[in-house]
Amino acid sequence: MNAPSETSQLAATPDRYATHLVRNQAAPASGFNAFDGDAVLTAAVAREAPWAAARCSALGRLAGDEAVQELARLANRHLPELKTHDRYGNRIDWVEFHPAWHQLMALAWQHEVPTLAWTARERQPHFARAVLSYLWNQVEHGTGCPTGMAYASHAGFAAEPALRIWAEKCVGTGYEFSRREVADKPSVVIGYAMTEKQGGSDLRETQTTAAFSHSADYHGATAHWYVLTGHKWFCSVPQSDGFFTLAKVAGEVTCFFLPRTLPDGSHNRFFIQRLKDKAGNKSNASSEVEFSGTLAIRVGAEGAGIREILSHAHLTRLDFAVGSAGLMRQSLTLALNHACTRDGFGSSLARRPMMANVLADMAVEVEACTLMALRVARATDHIDTDPRERAFARVTTPMAKFFNCSRAPAVANEALQCHGGNGFIEENPMARIFRESPLNSVWEGSANMMCMDVRRAMLKDEACREALLADLAGVRGLDSRFDAHLQALGPLLDQLRGEEFLARAANEAIARAVQGAELLRHATPDVVEAFMASRLGGQGNHWGVMFGSLGGGVITQARADRIVDRARVSG
Repeated sequence: MNAPSETSQLAATPDRYATHLVRNQAAPASGFNAFDGDAVLTAAVAREAPWAAARCSALGRLAGDEAVQELARLANRHLPELKTHDRYGNRIDWVEFHPAWHQLMALAWQHEVPTLAWTARERQPHFARAVLSYLWNQVEHGTGCPTGMAYASHAGFAAEPALRIWAEKCVGTGYEFSRREVADKPSVVIGYAMTEKQGGSDLRETQTTAAFSHSADYHGATAHWYVLTGHKWFCSVPQSDGFFTLAKVAGEVTCFFLPRTLPDGSHNRFFIQRLKDKAGNKSNASSEVEFSGTLAIRVGAEGAGIREILSHAHLTRLDFAVGSAGLMRQSLTLALNHACTRDGFGSSLARRPMMANVLADMAVEVEACTLMALRVARATDHIDTDPRERAFARVTTPMAKFFNCSRAPAVANEALQCHGGNGFIEENPMARIFRESPLNSVWEGSANMMCMDVRRAMLKDEACREALLADLAGVRGLDSRFDAHLQALGPLLDQLRGEEFLARAANEAIARAVQGAELLRHATPDVVEAFMASRLGGQGNHWGVMFGSLGGGVITQARADRIVDRARVSG
């Protein structure tokens, strides 16, 4: 029974590696240009800022570059580390990063992501800069925080004579990671430290205090220095060269700018207590900090701190709306690449009926969110010269931040499902994007804060409502479903004035109206029809809460396939 078999009777041993041959995996999402291949984006730049096309193309190439994608992976794999002391025991309060982080930062600065709005002399510089930010948010999201803060900070520097040197340095394009004094650096990185433990977004609850110290010459202008004492619960990018912050002077909230390195070359008393262990945004350091005998320059008048900092808030909110649209675009790009280059059930996944429905639905949503964000950016370019655009921007900026940042997690979730299990591993960028997707909603004001701000704007200035409706009326008559939505919007806005309870519903209605108007102006008939029939089609639109629920009365697979083809940039 146990006798050995004749070897001649044994089957040939198969090659042990035969089962290791990889078949039918999706092609890598690399080797594409996120600008050149994006029909929506290239058309928008051609309309509004054709002078910026070459810059956008150069940056778009990075999003599809395999080596740059590897930098993004490494920067999120090897997290920043807090170094409170050096090896001799001296307090240094510094953050160490993987070299990939610094390479990404250098690329962002080189490509003018934080600066173009302030340096370009051509028309629509904020619009052009928004496109760069949209593209950069498809490269790496953690570095999108410092690029956005540096962009917004210029507004605060420009109005304060004592900070003129910072206004000059914050538009530099040569990134340098060092603690040199501002005069010695080619450019600077700027942070914001507003939020406190007890207050959250309610900046009136600031408990940090400031006491006048002295006035002195600071790079050719008189600076009023104060001593700050207190804690900040969220301080992003704590290795920055300087920070805008808030503190109370005689009980009144006042704005300050805090240089990390003082004019004599010594380091300011800026103590990093710990780095936050966040769900996403891993490459970027966020921290809790303490001010104790910390010197800072007063910005604006005593007691005017919240009004002063809100002058920057419009730009940070715009950047979040744009950045979330970019994150949605990256999610869509990866989902399309996976579905178009992987087969299942006899065809590419993208041509399977249900998947075609999902992908087309996502593409419509991303295009609508993108055009809305860019419309707000265009209004920003005219804030100082056109009262109606200023009023339009005042109400649509917080609205766009609310809507786009809230939709990003839904789009990222659906894109991850398009990948299946392949999307849920850290080697796939979808895992990083999924963790990143909720962040913009909670930074610089949560969804409720944005909706409240829209309501406040309309209560304070009737011109905001009028400017919004006037812009939407420009496409009245092109689609009956849009007209019906617009007809219902006016009464809803009237109700909003009296009932905060309706703020979210009103903001979503505003968002869909602005999106619909922009699609009517700039999208293809297929996209317009899918949007109007689903998002604005009323109770009989056969569109559910989930992506891929476009009903037969809304769209055919042939139309879905055309929408998908329009949205592809790779694969």
